[in-house]
Amino acid sequence: MALTIRERRLPQLHISLDAPSCAFRAPNPPAASTSASWGGEFRLSDFDRLAVLGRGNGGTVYKVAHRRTSALYALKVLHCGDPGAASEVDTLRRTDSPHVVRCHGVIPAASGDVALLLELVDGGSLDAVVGRQGAFPEAAIAEVAAQALSGLAHLHAIRVVHRDVKPANLLVSAAGDVKIADFGIAKVLSRAGDHCDAYEGTAAYMSPERFDTERHRDADPCAADVWGLGVTILELLMGRFPLLPAGQKPSWAVLMCAICFGELPVVPEGPASPELQGFVAACLQKDYTKRASVAQLLAHPFIAGRDVVASKDVLRRLVAGA
Repeated sequence: MALTIRERRLPQLHISLDAPSCAFRAPNPPAASTSASWGGEFRLSDFDRLAVLGRGNGGTVYKVAHRRTSALYALKVLHCGDPGAASEVDTLRRTDSPHVVRCHGVIPAASGDVALLLELVDGGSLDAVVGRQGAFPEAAIAEVAAQALSGLAHLHAIRVVHRDVKPANLLVSAAGDVKIADFGIAKVLSRAGDHCDAYEGTAAYMSPERFDTERHRDADPCAADVWGLGVTILELLMGRFPLLPAGQKPSWAVLMCAICFGELPVVPEGPASPELQGFVAACLQKDYTKRASVAQLLAHPFIAGRDVVASKDVLRRLVAGA
């Protein structure tokens, strides 16, 4: 019965199974950026569009060059009327973290569209890297997890929940820096105890409680970001989406059943240390009240016990394809 109810609701939801990546990536490192403000210092005519980096439901991302300085950026053009545009602009105004993609300014367009001038992260998304390189070594996974957690810690401290943590929304530079991107469905919590009750996001990375927000109105929305990170880490370890058997075609109903009622995949010994197994288990507790917090995960031995220099070097070489 519950499955039938959810299926009837599906046409009204803002949910994708696995949304296309709008990765802000380029083959060359960005030139030194110029300072910019939110107050309209730039105009669209100041930039040459060099390539399309990605397309998604919310807009199109271009690689652009500033005509006067030759500095390279990513320009995300948000379509007029997109409900996520205001959310993304509002969120990016609040953030100031090396682990969150930097926005240099908001540029209005004559069509009514809005363009975000973003830093260009030259290594692309983790989704693209795993597509090229396959499963990640554990040292690289530890570095990704540590930096993503630092970004989430900053967001949660300013009462922002991302709600769509997945490999396509985590960017990595050639220097091994990981940055959280794409805030189209992020929410700024107005007060303590505020909740997220919208059926939005990518179904494959949604936590169990987000499939039934009516029942779990009191769920901590930050816990859903931890679940998404856990699925992401497991995907990097396995080299494929981990919650369905290899080759199984996803559908909303299949994903909902797997996430809410299915057995989680066992992290294999050998490829994964006890520390990594424990970290994934702490992230992927179906009961959100038992799921680890971002602060607890930052102190987890898998993160706190890593060799920072060595793990970042492994990630750098992985992004470079070495």
